[in-house]
Formats: sequence, structure tokens, C-alpha cells
Amino acid sequence: MTAAVPTPDAGAPAAQSGIRAERLLTRLLLIVALGALVLGLVAWAAGRSDLAHWVWAAGTAPVVLGLAVSIIRALMQGRMGVDAVALLSMSGALALGEMLAGVVVAVMYAGGNVLEEFAVNRAERDLRALVDRAPRFAHKLDEAESRGAERDVSVGDVPLQGMPVRDVPVGDVHIGDRILVNAGEVIPVDGALISASAMIDESALTGEPVPVTHAVGAPVLSGTVNAGETFTLCATATAGDSAYAGVIRMVTAAQTAKAPFIRMADRFALVLLPVTVVVAGAAWALSGDPVRGLAVLVAATPCPLILAAPVAFLGGVSRAARLGILIKGGGPLEALARARTVIFDKTGTLTVGGARLVSVETAQGADADTVLRLAASLDQASHHVVADAIVAAARVKELRLEMPDDVTETQGAGLCGKVSGRAVRAGSYDYVCGNAKASPWEVRVLRRAAWRSALSVFVSVEGKVIGALLLGDEIRRDAPRTVQDLRSLGIGRIVMLTGDRADAAETIAAALDLDAVLSDRSAADKVEAVAAEQAQHSTVMIGDGINDAPALAAADVGIAMGARGASAASEAADVVVLVDRIDRIAHAVRIARRTRSIALQSIVVGLGLSGIAMGLAAIGLLSPVQGALTQEVIDVAVILNALRTLVPERAAQAGGMTLATFQTLLDDHTALDAALDRLRGIADALGDADPPAATVLIHDAHQIVRDRIVSHEQADETRLYPRVRRFLPDGHGLAAMSRAHREINHLARLLERIASRKDADDPDPYLIADARRVIESLEVLVRLHNAQEEEIYQYAVAG
Repeated sequence: MTAAVPTPDAGAPAAQSGIRAERLLTRLLLIVALGALVLGLVAWAAGRSDLAHWVWAAGTAPVVLGLAVSIIRALMQGRMGVDAVALLSMSGALALGEMLAGVVVAVMYAGGNVLEEFAVNRAERDLRALVDRAPRFAHKLDEAESRGAERDVSVGDVPLQGMPVRDVPVGDVHIGDRILVNAGEVIPVDGALISASAMIDESALTGEPVPVTHAVGAPVLSGTVNAGETFTLCATATAGDSAYAGVIRMVTAAQTAKAPFIRMADRFALVLLPVTVVVAGAAWALSGDPVRGLAVLVAATPCPLILAAPVAFLGGVSRAARLGILIKGGGPLEALARARTVIFDKTGTLTVGGARLVSVETAQGADADTVLRLAASLDQASHHVVADAIVAAARVKELRLEMPDDVTETQGAGLCGKVSGRAVRAGSYDYVCGNAKASPWEVRVLRRAAWRSALSVFVSVEGKVIGALLLGDEIRRDAPRTVQDLRSLGIGRIVMLTGDRADAAETIAAALDLDAVLSDRSAADKVEAVAAEQAQHSTVMIGDGINDAPALAAADVGIAMGARGASAASEAADVVVLVDRIDRIAHAVRIARRTRSIALQSIVVGLGLSGIAMGLAAIGLLSPVQGALTQEVIDVAVILNALRTLVPERAAQAGGMTLATFQTLLDDHTALDAALDRLRGIADALGDADPPAATVLIHDAHQIVRDRIVSHEQADETRLYPRVRRFLPDGHGLAAMSRAHREINHLARLLERIASRKDADDPDPYLIADARRVIESLEVLVRLHNAQEEEIYQYAVAG
């Protein structure tokens, strides 16, 4: 039987057991060394100095042995680390009978290792969740009757009546087998569609946010999800050769191929080790006393290196965790601090992800809320992902929905039924409008949908089209600020890398002012793109989908947006953002750079003090025990400095707007969106309205602007801005926002003049055109102004 997905090799369990045993040994060595130090001090205080020396030696020897094995392994891999100086000092202490000095160094070394291991273990993951997502069984259709049949089915246009369905291990699926895929299930193998049509959610593999409808014969990929009704496919590959298995293989290969991270401390050790040996040797040679050489070694024991970096990075990891950023150890944190290129996936990362209502287009005489309410009422009878999005949008606006009657759903097209006794139809243009020639308004809606890469859902009542809902993906509110913050932190290149179409990707990239767009990329293409960027600079990859997992694993630092349970990406990544906020990426980079700076500061200052202690030991002013105690004082200073990474910078500590206040402001803008949507609809309707209808529309627009928009902006200017200003340095753009308020008021006065003219009851085409121009300008300006305000408010939020 063929394996469904790549599984760990036979030695994997043994390897995992070995890792667990090694970690247990590390902790045991700390316990032994610390226990020996305490027991020896007790014996020494009781006058048994001979016993104390034996106890201290017994506590030091296991640490020396374990460290020697570790160094030999590192040398076999071509690496020399900071631990070599610690080995020399402990071995020298044992050889020369300076047991107390030896056990003190042993405690410091073992404690540093446990601290570093603890930081790594906070977020350690493997590929188990990624493998678990793969289906274990497939619903196989047998051509002949079988005693083991579980159920009979009939799907689409395929004559399956009486054909039994058996659940078989996915590894038993062969090319040519017919497979049944129920609604909501993950497709187990690659295949060709047999049913007339199927609605597939391909976001996990391609990044396409809206489910795609495929016709009979179209290829479908394993790892994608059936977002519509039950369908059948003909397997074109075995499970092990299918697309999803390939993704898992690429993740595994990328993680294996990633070069081991060279710790900051190890780089310093390359200089410290020869200098220490030369100074100790010179002190011994010049004085003729080997103990003086040992004193130099003990004073030079690189505890600032052993302790400072792990403690600082552990503090940085903990600080990030408070913000919902899970960093898997000090290595990724240090690599993040050195990054110069950032690559973003699009769907679910820079954008909200999934089908969301972005616009309500209304026909002449129709109301946007009515269009949405009727469509949502009807869609309550459907479990389609698009229907769910429409219902959710209506509930956000608190529209009163009614239960539909006599609902009939046509797979992949739409549904019809009765709402309050009226025949309502919602779905694709062809489903709602039929073969009739498209009206100018319908052509405009379809064109807007194409421009916005949106899905259009037309709505009709009693056979008359009243509007259309455009659903698509939106840029996250915090994406522009995140891009700006990353640039201010020194990120020189920001790239979008997506499996989505070029037109949709380029629209988003232009809005965010990114440096490059790489679209239509498969999972393998993404790995190649990451490798190309890595050849130039240290690279961070950010994504949330299964198709991003190989690239996340291959990048210097992979960051997964894991708030929605993207387990594949989270397992492959080095950093997981646990909250649904992309601005946490900039926070992570800022924390990483500050942490690295503090760690470097601690190391340099600690080594400087150690250098002074080495000099004093070399001229005989410090004995080995005194050198060890001096080193302890240095360690305390280093640790205290390193612990500064646990607290935010002073600017952030000064306080800021609370998240609750920020959310209230966002809710105010969301409530204003309905008024802006209505203004857009009025502007569209004015394009072909007759004079009486235009009069009504102009007065409606004037009332909306006066009651909703102008009052909102006046409240912002007089009440909100003075409150926000105290959270911002130098006003941070509020003066420009006040300038926008004046322009909005100016346009509002122009609209008021038009609405109050004597000839407004019988407007000429030029007056209608002027009104339309003012309304369109107001709508666009207020939307832009709100977006800019949100960036400023986000800046004011406490870190």
C-alpha cells in the first residue's frame, strides 16, 4: 500500500527520543552542579573542606564530560563555539585542585544552556499538524455491486444510482478510481472532475480568496476544499504523487536544507578563545605558577556570552509573546533582527482573506440595505461560503432578515425563493438576468467587478434586477501602516509573492507601494523566489496558507499569520502571529532589533569587564576563586541589563490609546460606510436620471452629507482630535487631517448650494453633472480621509 503523504523515516521516533534524552540530560547536569555547589558549601562551613572539594569535583566532572562531547560534535560539523573556554576553565580547575572555581563555572554554564533551551522549547513544533490535515480515507465508488457497500449515491449528471461507496485508505486510491467528495471535505487526491460542476475553495494552495467554479473535466487538486455540493472526480494521481503531498515534501526538504544558525555568542568566541589561551599561557609562563593561568581562564569564562544572549533573547521572546507573537527561540529572533527583505503573501496576509462584501451596487430607485437584506434573507437557506459572507454582512449592519420559502439552489449559480411572499433570485449574472441583453447599468457593475477582481451576485425581485453585491478581498486596515513601519525600521525591499492572479495582486501592491509583485506562483515557485531574494539579503517570508509553508520553511525567517488556525504555515514558520493583526510583523522586527542591540551591549560590556578581571588575574591580584566570584558580579550586571528586553521602550511605556478606544473609532468609520455606499449609488444613478428623479437624488445626497458626514467630521475635529493629540508626538499628521475636514466642509457647502437653488426642482444636465461631480468627490475624499485617520489612530495605540 502506498503512503498517502510523506511520513517521517523509520529513525524519526528514535531521533525524537534522542532529543528528549539530551534535553533531560541538560537539566540534570544543572541540578547536579547546583546541588554539588550547595552541598559543598555546607560541608565547608562544617569544617569538612576535604569533603567539600570532593563534592565540588563530583558536581563539575559530569558537566565537563557533557561539554566535551558537545564540543567534539560541533568540531565534527565544522563549528567552534563559545563553550570551549568554559571547558578549558573547568578542566584546568579540576587539574589544579581549584574545585570551588570549577563548580561555580559549571553552574553558570549549565544554567545558561537550560535558559537557552527553555526559550527554544516555548514554541517548538513539528510537521504533525500538516500531515494530520491530509485525508486518511477516500470515498471510493465501485463499478459493481459489493457486499461491503455503505450507501448508494447519485451525483450531478453521473449515473451512480446503485453504485456502492466504500471508505478506503487514501493510499489505496489508484489512477482512474472514481472518488466521491462531500461538501466541506478536503480533496484527497488530484483528479479530473466528473460531475457537471464543482465549487472549490483553492485558497490553501493558490491563494485565490474566492471559491472557484470548475466545469466537468477540469483538474482539481488535493488539499483544496469542496465549498459546494457533493461531486465526483476521477483520480489522476495517487495520494503520494498529489499536490498536497508535494507541499509536505517541500516543507520537510526546506526545513532540512536551512543552514544552522550561527549564534552571536559563537562569533565572539572565535576571537575570545585564542586571546584567552594566549593571556593565560603568558601569565603562567611569566609567573611560573599554573594557578595564575587558571585564574585567567576562570576570570575569562565567557559567562557574558553564555548568559547574556540567552537571557536577552528569552526576554525578547517573552515580550513578543505578550503581543501575540510566538517566536520559536533566540535563533529566529536574531535572524529577524538582521533581515533586510520582507516578502508578503497576499490573501489572508496583506488582505483580509476570503469572500467579503466590498460594495452594494443599486439599480435606479433601489436601496442598498434592501438589496442586501433580501439577498441575505434568501441566502440563509444556503451553506455556500459566498452565501455565508452575504448573511454575515447583513448581520453586521443589523438588518432584519426573514426566513425564505420555496428555496431552490442551483449548484455554482445561485438560488431562488420567496421572501415576504415576493420572488427573489440571487446569483451569477446569467442565473439572474438570463440571456437578455445587458443594460448599461449591468455592464457597469460587471466592469467594476472585473476591475476589483470581485465576485458579483445579482439580485432580482419579481423578475426585476434591483442591485448587485460585489464580494472580494480587501486590504487589511493595518497593512499600509505596517509597510511604512517596516521601511522606517530599515527594511529595504518589500515584495508581494502570491498564487493569485496578476491583476488582483498588482492592484493591492500599487495601493501599498510595494517594491515588486510576483504573482501566479505555485508553492514550488515561491520557494525559488525566496531563494532568489536570499541570495541578495537576509529574507523574511510572511504567509498563512498551506501553499506558503514551503517558502516559510525555506526563508531565513518564516512568519505565519496563525490567528485563523493555519496549522501548516504555523508548523513550518519560525514565528507565529497569534492575533489577526499584521502590524505585529513590524512589532516583531522592532523587538528583535532592540533585543539584539541589548544582547550585543551586554556581551561587549561583560567581555570588557572580564578583560579587566583577566588582567588583574594575570598579575596575581585575583585567585581562581576570586576570579570566579568577580565573574559572578559581572554576570549579575549582564543579566540585569539583558532583562531590559522584557519591558517596552520608554516611548511605548509612556502610554497610548487603548485598543478598546481604537476599536470604537473603527466602528464609527464602519457605520459611516453605509452612508458613503449610498452616496456612490446616488452618483451612479444621476448618470441617467431624468430631472425629477435627479432632484430627489440630489436632496437625498445633501441630507446624508449634512446629517451623517459633516456632523461626524465636526465631532472628530472638536472632541476627538484633542484627545488623540496627547498620544502623538508633534501631532503626527492631525494638522493634515484638519485640512481634509475643511475640504469636506467646502464640498458639503457646494452640494447645499446646488440643492437649494431655485432651479433645483427642474435641474438642467449641467447642474446634474455638477452635483454628481461634488458627490463623487465627497465620497472618495471621505473614504481616503477615514483610511488616513485609522493609520494615525493605530499609531496612537499603546504597543
